[in-house]
Amino acid sequence: MSRSMESDELIFFVNGKKVTEKNADPEVNLLFYLRKVIRLTGTKYGCGGGDCGACTVMISRYDPISKKISHFSVAACLVPICSLHGAAVTTVEGIGSTKTRVHPVQERIAKGHGTQCGFCTPGMVMSIYTLLRNHPEPSTEQIIETLGGNLCRCTGYRPIVESAKSFSPSSACCQMNGKGKCCLDEEEKNEPNSICTKLYEKEEFQPLDPTQELIFPPELMRMAEDSQNTVLTFRGERTTWIAPGTLNDLLELKTEYPSAPLVIGNTCLGLDMKFKDVSYPIIISPARILELFVVTNTKEGLTLGAGLSLTQVKNILSDVVSRIPKEKTQIYCALLKHLRTLAGQQIRNVASLGGHIISRLPTSDLNPILGVGNCILNVASTEGTQQIPLNDHFLAGVPDASLKPEQVLISVFVPLTRKWEFVSAFRQAPRQQNAFATVNAGMRVVFKEDTSTITDLSILYGGIGETVVSANKSCQQLIGRHWDEEMLDDAGKMIREEVSLLTAAPGGMVEYRKTLAISFLFKFYLDVLKQLKMRDPRRYPDISQKLLHILEDFPLTMPQGTQSFKDVDSQQPLQDPIGRPIMHQSGIKHATGEAVFCDDMSVLAGELFLAVVTSSKPHAKIISLDASEALASPGVVDVITAQDVPGDNGREEESLYAQDEVTCVGQIVCAVAADSYAHAKQAAKKVKIVYQDLEPMIVTVQDALQYESFIGPEKKLEQGNVQLAFQCADQILEGEVHLGGQEHFYMETQSVRVVPKGEEKEMDIYVSSQDAAFTQEMVARTLGIPRNRINCHVKRVGGAFGGKTSKPGLLASVAAVAAHKTGCPIRFILERGDDMLITGGRHPLLGKYRIGFMNNGKIKAADIQLYINGGCTPDDSELVIEYALLKLENAYKIPNLRVRGRVCKTNLPSNTAFRGFGFPQGAFVTETCVSAVAAKCHLPPEKVRELNMYTTIDRTIHKQEFDPTNLIKCWETCMENSSYYNRKKAVDEFNQQSFWKKRGIAIIPMKFSVGFPKTFYHQAAALVQIYTDGSVLVAHGGVELGQGINTKMIQVASRELKIPMSYIHLDEMSTVTVPNTVTTGASTGADVNGRAVQNACQILMKRLEPIIIQNPNGTWEEWVNEAFIQSISLSATGYFRGYQADMDWEKGEGDIYPYFVFGAACSEVEIDCLTGAHKNIRTDIVMDGSFSINPAVDIGQIEGAFVQGLGLYTLEELKYSPEGVLYTRGPHQYKIASVTDIPEEFHVSLLTPTQNSKAIYSSKGLGEAGMFLGSSVFFAIAAAVAAARKERGLSPIWAINSPATAELIRMACEDQFTNLVPQTDSKCCKPWSIPVA
Repeated sequence: MSRSMESDELIFFVNGKKVTEKNADPEVNLLFYLRKVIRLTGTKYGCGGGDCGACTVMISRYDPISKKISHFSVAACLVPICSLHGAAVTTVEGIGSTKTRVHPVQERIAKGHGTQCGFCTPGMVMSIYTLLRNHPEPSTEQIIETLGGNLCRCTGYRPIVESAKSFSPSSACCQMNGKGKCCLDEEEKNEPNSICTKLYEKEEFQPLDPTQELIFPPELMRMAEDSQNTVLTFRGERTTWIAPGTLNDLLELKTEYPSAPLVIGNTCLGLDMKFKDVSYPIIISPARILELFVVTNTKEGLTLGAGLSLTQVKNILSDVVSRIPKEKTQIYCALLKHLRTLAGQQIRNVASLGGHIISRLPTSDLNPILGVGNCILNVASTEGTQQIPLNDHFLAGVPDASLKPEQVLISVFVPLTRKWEFVSAFRQAPRQQNAFATVNAGMRVVFKEDTSTITDLSILYGGIGETVVSANKSCQQLIGRHWDEEMLDDAGKMIREEVSLLTAAPGGMVEYRKTLAISFLFKFYLDVLKQLKMRDPRRYPDISQKLLHILEDFPLTMPQGTQSFKDVDSQQPLQDPIGRPIMHQSGIKHATGEAVFCDDMSVLAGELFLAVVTSSKPHAKIISLDASEALASPGVVDVITAQDVPGDNGREEESLYAQDEVTCVGQIVCAVAADSYAHAKQAAKKVKIVYQDLEPMIVTVQDALQYESFIGPEKKLEQGNVQLAFQCADQILEGEVHLGGQEHFYMETQSVRVVPKGEEKEMDIYVSSQDAAFTQEMVARTLGIPRNRINCHVKRVGGAFGGKTSKPGLLASVAAVAAHKTGCPIRFILERGDDMLITGGRHPLLGKYRIGFMNNGKIKAADIQLYINGGCTPDDSELVIEYALLKLENAYKIPNLRVRGRVCKTNLPSNTAFRGFGFPQGAFVTETCVSAVAAKCHLPPEKVRELNMYTTIDRTIHKQEFDPTNLIKCWETCMENSSYYNRKKAVDEFNQQSFWKKRGIAIIPMKFSVGFPKTFYHQAAALVQIYTDGSVLVAHGGVELGQGINTKMIQVASRELKIPMSYIHLDEMSTVTVPNTVTTGASTGADVNGRAVQNACQILMKRLEPIIIQNPNGTWEEWVNEAFIQSISLSATGYFRGYQADMDWEKGEGDIYPYFVFGAACSEVEIDCLTGAHKNIRTDIVMDGSFSINPAVDIGQIEGAFVQGLGLYTLEELKYSPEGVLYTRGPHQYKIASVTDIPEEFHVSLLTPTQNSKAIYSSKGLGEAGMFLGSSVFFAIAAAVAAARKERGLSPIWAINSPATAELIRMACEDQFTNLVPQTDSKCCKPWSIPVA
């Protein structure tokens, strides 16, 4: 084998165009190459680890043996460009654009309202597109599997799924069956102004035509035929990539470089290289070795090539299972079970079977099954071939049982199972799809023929230790035993002793993981007993149907539902868009990748990239900082510290750059500016900082209470005579409840570009921010210059949810100092892990309550104390605790109520604004109290809620008058729409028939107050300009975050100017165009900016009025031109002073909010008491949206907020070390809801409109309200847990902490298996993680 010392040319195609790279670097991935080298920015960076799907593209390859072309989706962030030789890459730009033709996938996801912020949309489009290239008429199962690797934080997934489902002929809903009409739509036409259920016109969709797709380049076919045996070498800065063409070449290379890793999918090594800074001088790619892809099927079993992707393995196994008797394919079925949910589709498409096995990850889903299945590894080297058992010794990494460094895994033999052999697989993960298992298991038992006597038993667990763990000792002791309950009892005790975990074991959840190990054994016991019973009903004992429910895993189901709203008045002109479900203004551009986000902007000449160095200590003094090695690193221009700040180094208690002292892990200490981000990041690691720890270290709310560490004074509201009311109550209940924090997880991470303009110290700031004016103010103060020198631009933001209110100002200032010092443009884009570490999130909360109530459930008195973990600086924390107190009562009239709140100052990154702003925390405490009262009184929760709800015009705790009529309407309509009582009866019947699975149903009311506590926060301005061709340019002070504000503003201008929407353009938000803006948030963006746009338009129409009167039959263009001729100004500034809103905390009263949004949600769930898994069966939401400006946008906001709330209360868990280090720094560890986590049935309806005189066109702001309704899922889970505990004779849990994760659910459903596991004493050993509330 001869290899050139020069680098070979890398040749591949992108969107049909040839790419030739003469200096391919193995450390460069496809995402970087697409975005930064060939400037295709439609493919987005979301996480860098292949977990979010934002960077999904399609790769196509030609197989010279089969003569077939394969298409598969991949995560571009994990694909080394060197692996692409001979491949064709298709990105979102390559399938369609507004300049050529929009592809049907792009069209349907846009017109179906499947895009909000649009950042995840190109990835969604490419996942669906790739599916259609392989299956033009996909099944619903294929759609769900395809979308399992794509995350969306905005939409709630329903419209995305529906858009994909429109291509499926098997859709269950008549509106998607190809007829183009829905029965509901047909009914609605019978009467005018009726309820509408159609958010878009399916008839407008262009059909899918597979003949119009890009052809596979013939040149690549010729290359594949001609160059199969050549060795390719690509030499980079630090790494050389060698791709042999034959097996002999591969074995020789492995002998020459025994420590060089083999890479096919790069899904394991790629993560190590990115997140652990691992590098290799040599990487060997065996992707062209034909022997690694051979499949052999014999009567003994299957031999699978080690190079096969997991998707290929899944397809092969599915085919075999369909043709062979079930008793022979138990191992195959077990593998298939896990292959359906292992990682996302993009990872399964490239991850190899061999790589999965050799990596020996402790959470591997396949290795425990292969390990118990007597599988054989076929390995080779230049010395010859060898067979190695894939058993517990191999998986534990025992040297004698492992491959030698020079050996290569060629294939894996997976045997068929025998008649009396049974194999099962189990896993429990934080999320149903695309999540590493918390614990998994492979279990196998062999019986003596025609008996239940065990002759062989194997059990392997993943997720328990540093490697896959064997229960071999227990298994050996059980050989010869009968498969009965006595054996099961003994086996559980044996496994408890053998499979152990230390209190401080990485990953935490020690008791839960131990319990899962035993619970899986019980499932296996039942599964095998069931199969034995089926073979010989007379020989084996009957199994109660109540027990067998547990063997059915929750299916991956296609969500479906209805969205209903009142249609516009039949007399409304067709041109008037108000009240119509208009597509998002940027929807098509989102879907084609043409929508430009901050980091999509072209790199300027001399532009530098910034990487920050953050504190590794929670509370310490900075002794020294040595940046000399960093400054000497390649590409580094400068290192910026606090000494370089020309003006203010931040604001009160919050520094830009730490100076002298750090107060949390993740605080910015300095920054490195370099010619590339890679150079900046590498140099940042070379900055040496010496710290001296300081006391105290305060991490939790309890720590803060102990040290009396607070931000601001205590806030308090009180009504009635609380002390006297407690004396009159029949019962008093005291307790506390904890609610964890939440990461914003906006898909676009914090992003800013600072461009010095060269004179007068002017700077342009391009920033992803909700509050451009605050960013402008922060930068100006930091540089010590007037604000009029700073121009902030915000075109669009890829999700924000409150997280881009204050933080972008700080980060833009950090970048501005670097730009000021270097004189160069600065690009500062946070990686996902840094974003999550630095920026904080929703405040964790501790709620302490004392409730006095009557035996009929009427609450007479409540005394509630709230403590939120504010982190190390004030940020918005004092406002958050104020809002939590003001809104805490939710929908309930508690006549004697005292609420108090404090912000705890801790050594965590400062927490900040988040959708709902205190309401999801405060109202959660109240709902917990109401539920506890119902349980204590043995009354249905819905009756206690009704009994305590506001029913007549009344005053809130802060003395603001409101009318609860629509609250009651929402409650009653939700009751009716959800068939609550019928379904509650069905839930009770289900629970009587099932012991290990329980269902729960809950209905929750909501009174959400919209707006800010100060009048000036509600002001807004707009600039509307008419050009002489009749076109109109609108600018306003709101920011497009995905909530559709720009779409609504165009609708407002269209109505007021009486012109089509197509005449109106809305460009970026800029502090030059509209100064002194207020943050876009608190659900008021469309309200206040709409008023400003309306005002500007009305001013213009007033000016045009005389001309229109003179020429009533003229056209818009004629009127405008005449105005210009008459020197009438065609530009107008509109202004809205804001709603009157003031709060007097001394008196505890104020008319703060302009209006209230009412709503109700009913949710039903099913839980698995053995694992803690749950399935969201159905949710019905009724929301008081008054007269919606755009029902599609508003319903989208409700659905998205609800699913985000569902995540807050049931899934999303931030984990901190006892030293305040955040562990959960990406989607790999932190799980937001995915497509299968939303309810199977998801119905949203807008209440029949009523007047709301405060808001434009009598509408209401619905951006935040739906968030809290996600708690209906939590309380349904709590009801299911209560049913399980009641059946087991356990005492009620009055307050369940949030989030209701699988761990919490499982450990609350106490049984004989949880009782086997001793409780961990955290005092004897420091735990891995701690709750911070």
